[in-house]
Amino acid sequence: MFKKVIGQDLGETRPAPPATPGGYRAPEPLAPPSSPAAAPIGQTPISRPPTGGTRNILSSDVEIKGTVKFTNDLVVDGKIEGEISSDGSLTIGENARIKAEVKTATVVVYGKVQGNITATDRIELKASAEVIGDIKAKVLTIEAGAIFVGKSTVGTPAQAPAQAAAQPAAKPAAAAPAPEAKQPTLPGAV
Repeated sequence: MFKKVIGQDLGETRPAPPATPGGYRAPEPLAPPSSPAAAPIGQTPISRPPTGGTRNILSSDVEIKGTVKFTNDLVVDGKIEGEISSDGSLTIGENARIKAEVKTATVVVYGKVQGNITATDRIELKASAEVIGDIKAKVLTIEAGAIFVGKSTVGTPAQAPAQAAAQPAAKPAAAAPAPEAKQPTLPGAV
């Protein structure tokens, strides 16, 4: 399967190993940063996590009660009850059943979530998603077929609520006492 090569020039490009029917491809040798690795025609490149870090996976036979914290990417296909928090990306698989408060950078939901979801960046509800709880994110995407029951807060307000509370409130014109208006006097009127 692997061939030992001695004294090979790293600048030389090599074709990618063929993909197996399951879609798995053997790891490719490292290429120098200057040469882009191109997939052969007819094969799609394998997607990598956007953060460049490791992707953690909790399979469908995993059940967790408590707090889950992670740094990069987490894919959950099992059951979690409690709290999930991170600055990374969370993917909730089709088999996942989550009863938790979720606070991460991005969330992609394919499974079922019961609880509030807060994301600093974006939340995506795929067609198979079922979310019961409130959602808060800069960007929210809901595919046709997804079920969402709750309130959503989307976007970033132009002025943060804390700043608005710090500024003195202007009095409405109707609330201010009206200055006494002088009535014109008619000649001959007392």
